[in-house]
Amino acid sequence: MFATINGTKLFYDVDGAGVVVRDGELVEKPVVFVIHGGPGGSHLSFKSHLDDLTRGAQLVYVDQRGCGFSAEGDPDTYTFRQNVEDLETLRKHLGVEKVWILGHSYGGMVAMQYALTYQENLAGLLLVTTSPSYRFMEKAKKFIEENGNEDQQYYANKLWNGDFQSEEELQKYYEAMSPLYSVTAQRNEAANGKKVNAKRSYQALNKGFGGFLRTYDIVDQLPMIKVPTLIIAGRHDWITPVSENESIHEGIPNSKFHILEDSSHSVFVDQHEETLSLIREFLGACHHPNFVE
Repeated sequence: MFATINGTKLFYDVDGAGVVVRDGELVEKPVVFVIHGGPGGSHLSFKSHLDDLTRGAQLVYVDQRGCGFSAEGDPDTYTFRQNVEDLETLRKHLGVEKVWILGHSYGGMVAMQYALTYQENLAGLLLVTTSPSYRFMEKAKKFIEENGNEDQQYYANKLWNGDFQSEEELQKYYEAMSPLYSVTAQRNEAANGKKVNAKRSYQALNKGFGGFLRTYDIVDQLPMIKVPTLIIAGRHDWITPVSENESIHEGIPNSKFHILEDSSHSVFVDQHEETLSLIREFLGACHHPNFVE
C-alpha cells in the first residue's frame, strides 16, 4: 500500500488484525511500526522473520523514502529528521493513537529520535542491534582494519566514505560483508543464496554514512526517553557492537537489555526464535497480560 507522505509516495504493508476476541472480550492489539536499517534498506530484508509476531501485534512495515517500494526522490530529502517526520505523518494517516516502533540498526536510530521528538505518541520501543552515536563507526572501522579480508576492507571504505556509485555496487558490498553480518552466514555460505535481494538505495546510504551519521549523537538525551524500551544486541555484531547497545540501556531509564550470545548484527536470522520470544514477552508484559497466546 502507498500513502502520500510529506511530498513523497511512501510504501507500507499492514500485517495482522488490529483487534481480536479473547475469552469473549475484544482485545486491541499493539500497533508496531517496523523500521528497516541502512540507511537505504528495505522492509523485505526481514519481513518474513517476524510473521509469528502477528499473533499478538499488528505490524506495519515501512519502506523509508527512496527505499524499497517507496518512491525515489531528491536525495537531499533522505535525512535523519525527514525519516522521523515521515513516521509521524504516517501515524496520523493511519489514525493510530500510540504506536510501538521496532527499529533495527539505522531503524533503531530513527526510532530513538522519534521518541525524543514525539514521545507523547509512542507506546514503546523495540531496539535491535543499533547505536546512539557516531562512535559505532569508529569501532566498526577498527574491527575491519583488524579482521576484514581484502574485499571487506575495500567495500567498507566505500561505506565510510559514502561512495557507492550504483545499486549493483552496493549489492557487492553486502555479498562481501555477509559473513560479518550473520553468524549463520559464516557457518553456511550456501544460505547466502536464499536471501531476498531487495532493492536498496545507495543514495540514501551515501547520504547517511557520508553525511549526517558522522555527527549523530543522542547519548546525552537518552534519559529523556521514558517509554518502555527493550534493547537486543548480538554478541558478535561488528557494526553496532554490544557496547553501543549497552550505552542505550544505561541511558534510558528502566529499559530492558538482552545479549544474544550466538548472533551478529542479523539477530532475526541467527537466533530467530530467541529474538521473537524476547519481543513477545516484552510486548505482552507492557501491553496486555494475555498478549502471548
